[in-house]
Amino acid sequence: MSDPVSEESATAQPADKPASRAGRNLPMAAAVGVVLAVLVLVSLYTQKWLFVIVAVTAIAIAVYELASAVRSAGVVLPIVPIVAGSAIMLVAAYLDGPDTLAVAYSLTIVVVVAARLGVTRQGLVRDTVVAVFVVTYVGLLASFAMIMLAKPDGPDRIVIFILAVVASDTGGYAVGVLFGRHPMAPRVSPKKSWEGLGGSFAVGAVVSAVSFPLLLGAPWWQGALFGCVVVVTATLGDLGESLIKRDLGVKDMGHLLPGHGGLMDRLDSLLPTAPVAAVLLAALV
Repeated sequence: MSDPVSEESATAQPADKPASRAGRNLPMAAAVGVVLAVLVLVSLYTQKWLFVIVAVTAIAIAVYELASAVRSAGVVLPIVPIVAGSAIMLVAAYLDGPDTLAVAYSLTIVVVVAARLGVTRQGLVRDTVVAVFVVTYVGLLASFAMIMLAKPDGPDRIVIFILAVVASDTGGYAVGVLFGRHPMAPRVSPKKSWEGLGGSFAVGAVVSAVSFPLLLGAPWWQGALFGCVVVVTATLGDLGESLIKRDLGVKDMGHLLPGHGGLMDRLDSLLPTAPVAAVLLAALV
């Protein structure tokens, strides 16, 4: 749902290396990216409920991928309550906004904690903390996209939100591959560079500055501002998931999407950006 290839796959090495250094099958990744883009656009502009179903399905798969990854660290998660609660949260956010989302989130936490209490006391505190984190990180953050979707111009807001994240990731990847020399966070994601971050800001600001007037009738400078803020949240989201994967000792959260990894690997930049985008669009538009 994000970019064809994440900047994490980019390198901070000189550009005379072969294209395969990205560590991905680029043609396959591009093809999968196009399929995902078509799925998102068709569901958005055909019937909003179709996009809700797509989002719920994606979040369910992402939760399963994350739960499977943390099993390698011995963490036990009550997957069914987390998936069911996340689905309810997304629907609640779409139907009735933040207040109902807050109720659904609270009830989900209670049910998830109760479900974990009924398993075993070994690792109880650790597992409970991780379960609450997964509900918040995946279910709650994704629900803010449904708040955007519920607006009269919801599909356009979702497109602008996703475009800004894709522009950030793609700009960072391209500039990082071509000009990256100085690693930004070598202990977390060695292949990210400060030059790549500059590319993210440039492409993210331009794409959002163009899309704001076209889709929302808003001033271009608001779009540029929006794009720059999204670059910050998207980059932090990418680094955050890289930190989790490094801690778990995995390269990708899953293998569902050829050339991309798992769905969680495509949602890493989108999830933390969703609440910020929802608030900014509500204030600007």
